[in-house]
Amino acid sequence: MEVRFREFDPFNCWIWLRFANPPGGGERGYVETALDSWFFLGKCGAFNAEALQVHEEGADLSWMAYDSEDAQAAMPALMHNMGPMEYQENWARCWLDLGTSDGFALDVLINALRQLNHDVVEIEELLIGGLNDDWPIEEQPESVFDD
Repeated sequence: MEVRFREFDPFNCWIWLRFANPPGGGERGYVETALDSWFFLGKCGAFNAEALQVHEEGADLSWMAYDSEDAQAAMPALMHNMGPMEYQENWARCWLDLGTSDGFALDVLINALRQLNHDVVEIEELLIGGLNDDWPIEEQPESVFDD
């Protein structure tokens, strides 16, 4: 699976997937469940690289002292909105407002999609950001920041 970034706006971001073949219903279900689960965790503030105490501790976690005050001091990192998954032949796309979540969120999504590519459905390409000329956007989904 090739991963490419194009023009990136975290508050108005399209995620594009190009499959080897048009995905069937079961394959779509796996992809959509992965994205929905990822977004739900993001909406709960899970993707905050400022609060990775366990990761930074290393391999030995026995008797680790977790600093709740340090965790509380981290700025919130919340995703705001997600549109429905859309399909057209070998392509799928989904609009997201990633809010204040950070790049850690995209790493987690890439890791999940790479595993789906290995186990479930062949994803040839993951594009993060930008638009596709052959599949125009008729209407931008509403961001929580629109007037």
